[in-house]
Amino acid sequence: MNQIAGIKPDASSRRSPYFSEEHEMLRAQVRRFVESEIKPHALAWEAQGYSREVLRRMGSLGFFGIRYPEAYGGSDMDTLGSVVFAEELGRSTFSGVAITALVHTDMASVHVFNAGSEAQKSRWMRKIVGGEAICAVAVTEPDAGSDVKGIRTTARRTADGYVLNGAKMFITNGVHADIYCVAAKTGPIDGGSKAVTMFLVEKGTPGFRVGRALDKHGWRSSDTAELIFENCLVPHDAVLGEEGAGFYAIMKNFQNERTVIGAMAMGEAQAALDLTVDYLKTRRAFGAPLWDKQAIRQRIAMRAAEVEAGRQLVYSAAWRDAQGHDVTREVSMAKAYCGELVNAVMYDCLQFHGGIGFMRESTIERMARDARVQSIGGGASEVMLEEVAKRL
Repeated sequence: MNQIAGIKPDASSRRSPYFSEEHEMLRAQVRRFVESEIKPHALAWEAQGYSREVLRRMGSLGFFGIRYPEAYGGSDMDTLGSVVFAEELGRSTFSGVAITALVHTDMASVHVFNAGSEAQKSRWMRKIVGGEAICAVAVTEPDAGSDVKGIRTTARRTADGYVLNGAKMFITNGVHADIYCVAAKTGPIDGGSKAVTMFLVEKGTPGFRVGRALDKHGWRSSDTAELIFENCLVPHDAVLGEEGAGFYAIMKNFQNERTVIGAMAMGEAQAALDLTVDYLKTRRAFGAPLWDKQAIRQRIAMRAAEVEAGRQLVYSAAWRDAQGHDVTREVSMAKAYCGELVNAVMYDCLQFHGGIGFMRESTIERMARDARVQSIGGGASEVMLEEVAKRL
């Protein structure tokens, strides 16, 4: 049995008809890890960047193999396993740490597992699962984000391999990753979806470099980079899958990526509500706790109802995905709804903290900054709503 087995469920874990006992054991284990090994150190990571040691520790505990087979050291769980992991990391209040892990597990390494050759998987998957090799996915460019067909990085086939030229922008794990799943055009720049191919590029490959580390509004403990490819030669066997199949691989994984982001956002929102309720019950104004003000507690109650609705939307979409259903519509709804909701929750929670909520020393101030990108990254709300509209 995998590393997760043998851990008793936490008595306070949320019971749901969607989750098995194994899911609940995973939730309990991640929650304990967050309390013991993330929260005590993450403030320092906000200033200095995360520790690779914490990622190796997460790998050793099985967190990076939730969706991968036991042959690679994984647990072979379903989409709901990823949702549990993402939700609990979101509850940590340190979303920079959360997104570092989630990009590795559910947004980048999936390209190696889904499309990699046996040789590529044999070389990398155990290192990925063990936290020894950290992954990034490089699709977004200065002029192309959700519009994957619009990328302009090229990969020209030669007798010695493929020569990559171009730039990628806003790449999470871009500074410290060991391997990069890179989208490039192997056909004409205006060739549309069939011109896109995915490549596996290793750190240190000549012609590939980090252009600069990017300074962000939030997610301060996560590294984000601009990547530069200047006559970067990779071997023929660096192709992930088939030439020209990269667009479809990216589209396929968008549903998983967006489900995970929705779960992470609802974890963040729940943590914000919890700490705000605690604050309101102890902070006194005009002779009584703020919780005694009807307008305040009713606003919090409505936000709690909305978060519960968002959480159930994510759970339902993940369950249906695990059953093999097409959930593009539901996942697009969840990503748009949860990305907007987490920001609305943070706005109210910061408001009800008053002046201290505006101070850098407060948890809610950091959480509000971190949440802002949830309606942007992984598909902006406007893009998600267009996907929903197409299916109405």
